[in-house]
Amino acid sequence: MTSSRSRTRPPHVADERTQLMGWYDLQRAVVHYKCEGLSHDDLHRSVLPDSPLMTVAGILSHLRWTEQLWFEVVFAGEPADGPQFVEDPEDADMIVADDVPLDQLLAEYDRQCAASNAIIAAHSLDDVGTHPDFDAARATLRWMVLHMLEETARHVGHLDTIRELLDGRKGYY
Repeated sequence: MTSSRSRTRPPHVADERTQLMGWYDLQRAVVHYKCEGLSHDDLHRSVLPDSPLMTVAGILSHLRWTEQLWFEVVFAGEPADGPQFVEDPEDADMIVADDVPLDQLLAEYDRQCAASNAIIAAHSLDDVGTHPDFDAARATLRWMVLHMLEETARHVGHLDTIRELLDGRKGYY
């Protein structure tokens, strides 16, 4: 599986939305890149002894559910459902990826990113969230996009480290 997603940086001069979404989509594309050629076993292999859920599969699932949390729930006010809202077991959004194939995890992530992108495109970056039960709903959409850009980039770093430990593959491009 080779990703056809562009890992091109956004233009140096562009409007705010173009630059924000350009960087965000770049990080999402790198998520795909970090998964290329992984075996099913490596997808689910834990390489960090003190973080057994920190697998490529676990991170993919976590990113998918975090997209849903911020854009569908906190911003758009939809019901707070999904494994990220389960208190026991902790980190259920990573556990639900146990034994799920890579193609399915990537398809679920892509569908969630598309849903997030539709919400982002339909609103001003100055709009605030609407969910009455989350204090973070007072944040602007801009803040949420920046937060998710940071969240995704941080986990891309985790994926880079895990991938290097699994098979020596490293790099951004």
